[in-house]
Amino acid sequence: MYLLMTRPRAASERFVAQLSQPVQEVIEPVYSPLLDIRLVGEDVDVGDTRGLIFTSSNGVAAAARIMTARNLPCFCVGQATTVAARRQGWSASMAGESAEALIAGLLRQRPDGPLLHLRGQSGVGDVAQTLTQLGLTTRERVVYCQDLLPLTDEAVSALGGSAPVIAPIFSPRTARQFADLVQPVAPLLLAAMSDAVAKPLISLTAQAVRVAKRPDSDAMVTAVEKLVKQALRVEGGPDAH
Repeated sequence: MYLLMTRPRAASERFVAQLSQPVQEVIEPVYSPLLDIRLVGEDVDVGDTRGLIFTSSNGVAAAARIMTARNLPCFCVGQATTVAARRQGWSASMAGESAEALIAGLLRQRPDGPLLHLRGQSGVGDVAQTLTQLGLTTRERVVYCQDLLPLTDEAVSALGGSAPVIAPIFSPRTARQFADLVQPVAPLLLAAMSDAVAKPLISLTAQAVRVAKRPDSDAMVTAVEKLVKQALRVEGGPDAH
């Protein structure tokens, strides 16, 4: 069966490496990134900022490429983003597993402000505006944008075949692009990072749409591995017994 990875290539390869060895042995990865990350601007003027907010690993990676200072504390969404910020040299803590949870967490913590949200052009959730309205002054700066990409020929071929295709989808924007592009012939099983990611996928004729229990990479690995087992049972593979 195929594992169709729609994240940027490096992130996709890291995700595949997280899968258990038995699962890796029965899947063939197909890499077809649907978004291309492009930096916006050449520097970030933090001014009187007292802390940074990151709501994605892409934001961390973009900021790390256009900023040299690492002296400000960071408040992050999710464990993966927190780990990414730490690896880039920031003192980072997870403030919540979603944008809404981060807002609630920061309002409880009340860190010294103003804060600066470094985000993508198409980010969802008005983090800076909401925090400011609720008394925690927060500005925002777009540090990257995401250009939509078509499916690769390899992905189109897999989706048009007879072998099951499992596709983990990690963001609402990727989900919308996937739903717009895909007309599956192959049995399609989808793992969605959250309910918001799953919503655009409803229009597809998928055999299964499994929503991760938490919006993080470990939960997505679990969701994908359960879909692999489901596909093996349907196909009468070694897991069927």
